[in-house]
Amino acid sequence: MTPSARLAEYAFNPTPSGARLHRLETADGIVLRAASWPARDPDACRGTICLFQGRAEQIEKYFEVIDDLLARGFAVATLDWRGQGGSARLLADPRKGHVRRFTDYERDLAVFREGVVEPLCPRPWFVLAHSMGGNVLLGHAARGGGDWITRMVLTAPFLEFGRTPMSRANVARLAATLTMLGMAGRYIPGPARDLAVVRAFEGNPLTHDPVRFARMTTFCEAEPDLTIDAPTIGWIQAALGAITAFEDRRFAEKLTVPTLFIGSGADTLVSTAAIERMASRLKNAGYVFVPGARHEIMMESDRYRRQFLAAFDAFVPGSQSASEAEPGTPPDA
Repeated sequence: MTPSARLAEYAFNPTPSGARLHRLETADGIVLRAASWPARDPDACRGTICLFQGRAEQIEKYFEVIDDLLARGFAVATLDWRGQGGSARLLADPRKGHVRRFTDYERDLAVFREGVVEPLCPRPWFVLAHSMGGNVLLGHAARGGGDWITRMVLTAPFLEFGRTPMSRANVARLAATLTMLGMAGRYIPGPARDLAVVRAFEGNPLTHDPVRFARMTTFCEAEPDLTIDAPTIGWIQAALGAITAFEDRRFAEKLTVPTLFIGSGADTLVSTAAIERMASRLKNAGYVFVPGARHEIMMESDRYRRQFLAAFDAFVPGSQSASEAEPGTPPDA
């Protein structure tokens, strides 16, 4: 699929003003779509939030979040990971969510930092990453790549699978067998594939908020080229490799970036217990648990979303609430 050369805008999901679109090419030849926003008041800029999405997402999904960050006095920079959003796909079927290994995403980080963050974004540089993005950034920082990051906030980071019909050991054996048989590029099978694609609001694992859910699904229906379907067997194999790397007993010694983990109490897609365990292993980590919240806390109902924003404001130096940044702005309903 040809990478997108635009940000898709709709009345129900307006683009925050000041957007700059960037075309990047990684060291292994993958073309990526990235975007950045200058601070609303450059003279009072508090730094840059580098925003990293989860699996199967796209820049447009985070327009509301970007508005929140701009209102707090930050510049914002973000990108679509390889294989999703407006970036180049890795297989002939553009609907398949695929990657060879999670460390390939660090090639995306490298060109993003070189092409967008360093030349355009004021320091200090902070990270806000969700789900798969949290996995990638955590691994990146532990492998010595986090020297540019001042602090990280990771929401529902993907450190272990949530509720699945099979144990991780059985998933690993099956994925390894199918990969050896040359099936890495095929969709994950039957029931697991159905769990990976959320289509109906009732019983969904993402959010309690019907308006934000409808905004996501309406956008995906309107922009199918910016969406993907379930992951491939190869993606699962790559994810298993990344998860296993976190179990190295020396991992905690390697991660020095101050990090705030946010776990959602009603999350069934990733393991909240694994997030809590990771936070307890690290010397420079904090942990906030939001009871009742589902997986996508940045897209959740306001009662949960406010808790995320309060934790963010308390952890990121220089942050301030939107009502402080813009006097007279009413709090979320």
